Amino acid sequence: MGERLVLNVSGDRSELERISAAAEEMGQRENWPAAMLFKINLALEEFVLNVMTHGYHEALTEIRVTLTSDEEAVSIEILDDGLPFDPLNDAPAPDLTTGIEDRQIGGLGVFLVLDTMNQVHYAREGDQNCLTMKMLRHG
Repeated sequence: MGERLVLNVSGDRSELERISAAAEEMGQRENWPAAMLFKINLALEEFVLNVMTHGYHEALTEIRVTLTSDEEAVSIEILDDGLPFDPLNDAPAPDLTTGIEDRQIGGLGVFLVLDTMNQVHYAREGDQNCLTMKMLRHG
């Protein structure tokens, strides 16, 4: 058990399917529980889509997604050279007080992912956003 996968993707939303398929294949090889795979795919889709949608004023160059799996955890790293954006501090807090039928669509994705991951860290390294997340296999 132990695998590392690196994907370099463009800013085209169709790349989300490729990322999800690669995560599914890795999850099967590494025996991730179904709930863990669902949460990992949710995190990948949410954060990569946010980079694709909001990270660039001009053409997107590349996003690097790295998945690392071992006996203890699955780690995700997303690197991009888009506009600086710290989802831990810059994402607007969702309105959890209003009834669901009265809320605007969107805004819960970052909140849900942060709630499901065991560790999340953001850093701006040079001209790149570096988001790392870890989900423990047990606990």
